[in-house]
Amino acid sequence: MCLTGVDYFSTLGYQPGIAALAAGALAPVATLVLVLVTLFGALPMYRRVAQESPYGDGSLSMLEKLLSYWPSKLLVLALIGFVATGFVITITLSAADASAHLVENPYLRSSLSGHEVAVTLALLALLAGVFLKGFSEAIGIAVVLVVAYLGLSAVVVVNGFRHVLANPGTFSDWTSAMTDAHSSPLAIIGASLLVFPALALGLSGFETGVVVMPLIKGDPGDTHAKPAGRIRNARRLLTTAAVIMSVMLLGSSLVTTLLIPASAFEVGGPANGRALAYLAHGSLGNVFGTAYDLSTIGILWFAGASAMAGLLNIVPRYLPRYGMAPEWARSTRPLVLVFTAIAAVVTILFRASVDKQAGAYATGVLALMTSAAIAVTLTEWRRGHRPVAAFFGLVSAVFVYTISVTILDRPEGLLIALVFIVMILVISTVSRVRRSTELRVPRVHYDKAAERLLDDAGRPGRPVRFIANKLNAGDRAEYDDKAAEVRHDNHLREDDSTLFLEVEITDASEFSSTVPVHGVTIGGHHVLRASGPSVPNVLAAVLLSVGEKLGTPPHVYMEWSEKGPAQNALQFLFAGEGDVPPLTREVLRRAEPDDGRRPHVHVGG
Repeated sequence: MCLTGVDYFSTLGYQPGIAALAAGALAPVATLVLVLVTLFGALPMYRRVAQESPYGDGSLSMLEKLLSYWPSKLLVLALIGFVATGFVITITLSAADASAHLVENPYLRSSLSGHEVAVTLALLALLAGVFLKGFSEAIGIAVVLVVAYLGLSAVVVVNGFRHVLANPGTFSDWTSAMTDAHSSPLAIIGASLLVFPALALGLSGFETGVVVMPLIKGDPGDTHAKPAGRIRNARRLLTTAAVIMSVMLLGSSLVTTLLIPASAFEVGGPANGRALAYLAHGSLGNVFGTAYDLSTIGILWFAGASAMAGLLNIVPRYLPRYGMAPEWARSTRPLVLVFTAIAAVVTILFRASVDKQAGAYATGVLALMTSAAIAVTLTEWRRGHRPVAAFFGLVSAVFVYTISVTILDRPEGLLIALVFIVMILVISTVSRVRRSTELRVPRVHYDKAAERLLDDAGRPGRPVRFIANKLNAGDRAEYDDKAAEVRHDNHLREDDSTLFLEVEITDASEFSSTVPVHGVTIGGHHVLRASGPSVPNVLAAVLLSVGEKLGTPPHVYMEWSEKGPAQNALQFLFAGEGDVPPLTREVLRRAEPDDGRRPHVHVGG
């Protein structure tokens, strides 16, 4: 909970100030709306996500299952762009706000003022160092920071309520300010609903909560298919964090709105982005205030840890599996360096400004929560749970409204997300092209009939000869004609042992999969039928497997494609077909460098 909480709870560092700046005297009421959405919208939604995706895939895996083939992959890639936006900006914005607390501290202001970018870059480098050292160290630091920060924040909030109770006029002044601006309670509620999207950053911890589920301990009886203990404990994590945050959000919003003058929240004001720290210094003295600054700086700096953990979990789960990232993208340390470099570039471009990054942060967070709400709604609808689907449909509408208002108000957030999406699509496409001729088959599995046909065809010192065939009618006439044509074109002898080899494309958008091979006999012709995501890769995998089984490299006979090179290339990349002979030869060449053990490809026609 503390690892995800460094992101979630750290928003207390700037959320009260954002609420006061956006809503003025209505900030506590608008924060109450945020709390209600948290407890009765986001929390039930992510408890369902935890049940549906207990291994850290988050809501992305639910959407991936709702679609298939390339639409599924493209949707996930687009959402990963929003993931990258939300998590990278979480890292940079939190580090920038930590720098702001450092610079505003009365003991450090004179020496650090004007060096916000350098301080932020140093904090990012320190965060990367923690992850390069090891993940267990990151969790230990998170526990210390969260306990210290929540404890000191509670002291500030309780002390603020003490001041309010000692000066009842502050409460009456606040209610008067609301009623002067809004004539009725209904108008107050309506205005609070309108400013709710500006407070949506207070929802930022849920996606990281489900992303770190692989770290949550389950029950001894948990299985991979039914990790009931892990799901239950993840739900406890989400509920506990949401309740703690809701109490702290309401309390902090009330005391900061009642005790801090509105002018102090303005851009450049002493409470801008640091409302609780302002109260800590003003009410409890600079010594306590400095201690609070240190805890705030620590948790804001380390808020990037939960975002980094989310990126390190999401990216290796999807991009390498799609063939859209190199294999080293499965490793933690190279990814830490890549994400840190991106965060450094973002920090320099935005000059370590919290306000300039807030729109992108909100857009990324809300895009993920909106997609999660839609995924849960569609999942429940497909299962026939109409009342539950209707409830989550209402939650989805709230998030659609919120992200729409956010994008209209701060369009730069969408632009930044689109930049990340385009980068991911370009990098993914280049990677998929470069890796397309890899041997993308981890295992070839033969049924008993296929094993028997191979055993019968294998002769000492004589290779098995395969005739590659694209299945059409599948009757005896098709195989008679194909066998006669191949024997005539390649001068095969009548006693040469031949088998037909056919490939059915299952899902061309998948990068790799186990290949099942079934054996059939039709009109005296022996046929092996395999299936997989790409014809050349499956053919190469079966040929290499047969060579290992029988000890002699097999031969395969094919025909040239009649289509143009460009059309063949696109067909191979997106449909798994194309000009099969040269592509199969290239896959074999890369997979088996020894020419003496490599299967032979013959092309005629």
